[in-house]
Amino acid sequence: MVFPMVLLRLGEWLLCQLLANSCYRAAMKMKTYGFIFRNSCHRSPQQPPSFPSLTKCCLEGRSSQTLVCDLHRTLLRTKSFFPYFMLVAFEGGSLVRAVLLLLSYPLLWVLDYEFRLKLMVFISFSGLRLKDVENVSRAVLPKFYLENLNLHAYEVLASTRTRVFFTSVPRVMVESFLKEYLSASDVIGTELHTVGCYYTGFLSGSGLLVKHRALNEYFGEKKPDIGLGSSSFHDHLFISLCKEAYVVNKEDGKSSNGAACSIMPREKYPKPLVFHDGRLAFLPTPLSTLYMFMWLPLGITLAVFRLLVGIFLPYKLVLNLGGWSGVKIRVKGCKPPSKNPKKGVLYVCTHRTLLDPVFLSTALNKPLTAVTYSLSKMSEIIAPIKTVRLTRDRKQDGETMQRLLSEGDLVVCPEGTTCREPYLLRFSSLFAELADDIVPVAINAQVSMFYGTTASGLKCLDPIFFLMNPKPVYYVHVLEKVPRELTCAGGIPSCDVANRIQNQLGEALGFECTTLTRRDKYMILAGNDGVVQVKAKKT
Repeated sequence: MVFPMVLLRLGEWLLCQLLANSCYRAAMKMKTYGFIFRNSCHRSPQQPPSFPSLTKCCLEGRSSQTLVCDLHRTLLRTKSFFPYFMLVAFEGGSLVRAVLLLLSYPLLWVLDYEFRLKLMVFISFSGLRLKDVENVSRAVLPKFYLENLNLHAYEVLASTRTRVFFTSVPRVMVESFLKEYLSASDVIGTELHTVGCYYTGFLSGSGLLVKHRALNEYFGEKKPDIGLGSSSFHDHLFISLCKEAYVVNKEDGKSSNGAACSIMPREKYPKPLVFHDGRLAFLPTPLSTLYMFMWLPLGITLAVFRLLVGIFLPYKLVLNLGGWSGVKIRVKGCKPPSKNPKKGVLYVCTHRTLLDPVFLSTALNKPLTAVTYSLSKMSEIIAPIKTVRLTRDRKQDGETMQRLLSEGDLVVCPEGTTCREPYLLRFSSLFAELADDIVPVAINAQVSMFYGTTASGLKCLDPIFFLMNPKPVYYVHVLEKVPRELTCAGGIPSCDVANRIQNQLGEALGFECTTLTRRDKYMILAGNDGVVQVKAKKT
């Protein structure tokens, strides 16, 4: 009983301290703002702002200059950093941690910026392993940062040579993205306290970073050429130490007709976003996160219902009941070729989720066998079609696929792993050496809430997360059968056959073909080659 009482007393004391400080700071702000307002009444309404707008910055002749700015409130269009702390809490922590952060949001409204940031850091980071946070920073956050980059601010940034970032948010949350995608020369941010390989949730001894002081310490008497900041008082202090200073205004991001013109289009990304991890498919703002938690009970129930329908009911009923429950399957293309009595047809598919062969089988209204490199025992048990594991031994896998083709039609995903973005990974040429009857199938999946794939999470939950989406969509486009003269039987090398089919599927989907492989994906997202070592059983 003593320990819970101590925790309770400690919590009460912390709450009192936070509220007392917040009320005092709020009163002081009101007093200051009242003084400013009274004085502003005597000023001329025509007085220009202290610093020009970002849109007035000339981009020419800056290839040798140094720029300083912050990611928060300057490069990002989102003014609140709450969604990015929620991503750390949900993807790096747990569902419970994410709920606690959401419940703290009303309190965050009362607190000033410094205490608000400290509270979000404590809830999001307390007890997390350093490795988990680094994974989130490297594999999850970059997607959301890129989608919310301010185009105008990035164009100014890209015109300079040296880019130094100063930020009051934890450095570990932004450094990987800034150096990997924005070619940052250095990142100075708030440091977090750690014990062993865990975060305590508190700031280090240096405390919250004060940007204008950090800039003075970093550059000394030398002034950087350009400074970008927001309209806040602290940012004005920060950019006033630069030779040129520009402010990112909210109005600058809109065109004359009110449409947003500062959104960064995908083709202008500083670096292509091919791989990313995490379960959340949306930016978790407070309102959207609340919707997600309200949806979860119904989503889990709906996922179980959809799963049972797919396992036990015939194909026609699956299409009807699946559509009624919100799952959309859009089928396009040619009818499957007539079955060869001696050998089955090889369907070569793009790989978006583990459910690709299942949706293809449902769309074609016929049973198929799927081969896969990595499939959890759970997914293997609940699969409504026959699945066979491959070993990554080329000779053994070739013999296995030959045997399965002699028994019936076969589905293969030669990319070897899934990709969420509009890119196709390199195709393995093994399939081209095994069959003459090859049918390419362009498959794509769209989700709005949860991704049905993961590189570092539990793969056994991939189908459940996909089916938990309110209205998941699957596109199945069956292309023409590859002419025999364009296969290995016609004397074409297997690599050329694989590359041609990859290009054909890329054109059908509007995707870009790459030479990236499964190994590249897992090295980027999880820091390993994606191969699970199976321990030999003791005899």
